[in-house]
Amino acid sequence: MSLAAAEVAQILIVLTVFLIAAHLGGYVFALLRQPPVIGEVVGGLLLGGSVLGLFVPAAPGWLGPPAGPTAHVLGAVYQLGMLLMVFLAGLEMPGSGQGGERRTIVFTTVSGLVIPFAGGLAVAQLVDTGDLAGRHGSATSISLVLGLAIAVTSIPVISRIMLDLGILGSVFARTVLAVAVVEDVLLYVVLAVILGIAHVQAGAAYGLPTLLPAGSVGWEVAYFATASLLFFAILLPWGRPAFRLLTSSPVGVLERRSPAAFRLMFLFALCLCCLGLGIDPIFGALMAGIAMADRQGERRAGTEAPELRAVRGFALAFFVPIYFALVGFRLNLVRDLDLLFFGWLFVLACAIKFGSVWLGARLAGRSAAWSTHFAVAMNARGGPGIVLATVTFGAGVINERFFVALVLLSIVTSQLAGAWLIRAMTKHPGFEEADAEAATTPAAPSESG
Repeated sequence: MSLAAAEVAQILIVLTVFLIAAHLGGYVFALLRQPPVIGEVVGGLLLGGSVLGLFVPAAPGWLGPPAGPTAHVLGAVYQLGMLLMVFLAGLEMPGSGQGGERRTIVFTTVSGLVIPFAGGLAVAQLVDTGDLAGRHGSATSISLVLGLAIAVTSIPVISRIMLDLGILGSVFARTVLAVAVVEDVLLYVVLAVILGIAHVQAGAAYGLPTLLPAGSVGWEVAYFATASLLFFAILLPWGRPAFRLLTSSPVGVLERRSPAAFRLMFLFALCLCCLGLGIDPIFGALMAGIAMADRQGERRAGTEAPELRAVRGFALAFFVPIYFALVGFRLNLVRDLDLLFFGWLFVLACAIKFGSVWLGARLAGRSAAWSTHFAVAMNARGGPGIVLATVTFGAGVINERFFVALVLLSIVTSQLAGAWLIRAMTKHPGFEEADAEAATTPAAPSESG
């Protein structure tokens, strides 16, 4: 399909404007030693109805039209940016902890996942959540989203914060990321069930779910839970060996022709597998990242494979910044921000997540100070929190009011985690390793962090 010169010009102008806003926002936030991803969201926020729209009402409609070629291009870039962002999150996922770390990982994963998720479900039963549902939402799906929102932790944001602080290879960082990996995988399974049911209810089911009996919610829940668990259960242990096998198979000629392109093809193939199963393609992107993830710390040592550097560089230069800028652009704080709702959600989410993680760390034998730093770090929701908001909003599970609250929750908790860890590094240098022996010593809780 050919486009008119005016349509091409609008597309190029809009992409350029979003790129400039995203990268400038990320640059400013990086200078402030804050997560650049939050700056990218803020850059888009400034272009939307919350700021620019107040002074030039027609501008947001021109930058993000509801239909037409520009809308289709932005939609495609948005979807690819989300897939690549989740793929990069998979690349950040570390291997299992060693020695005493495993005790902390087990205790904090159980307490930091079960308690917050159950707390979210309980809160949903105590308050009226009917005005939070989208056109395809239900009381059950809203309860699950609320549980996920309280329990989720951001791997990309917290790993970037610790990378900037120079502690990514510490016991503290390894434990935080290992717990976040387990939590996020389990939470993604729940998210797959929510999205699958929403697609069926919307009449937009695809792949195998179209064979399910019509109107059978029980079959839908059972199918999406089973399909998601099987997908993760197969790909987590076998994804990496399968990827290596492909590189040495006849199709490996593509890898030798263009290693970066081969990795993108593997990523898209897993996304297509998810579509065939009827689950969201973001799970294929996550598993592709895990399958290719560095387990030996090459990126931290500056020796990451060139092909992964190429994919990462391209994604972070174009698709991912525009994705986050579009998330900010879609936020209309003037129209959709409910300060009372956001306030109690923020306090509740932080209190439950902090308390449950802190309790797990203490039961594992960590000191009070180390457990506090750990609990604050696990409260950063960042990218996964934003993905939760965008995919459930896009599927019609939640409405604009809940969408805005979830994105702001992700932004504010990430900012607080970054500021707290910077302060901790300044006032207590070496805290990330000082408590290393505590994990293997039952009496360690009496020691200072």
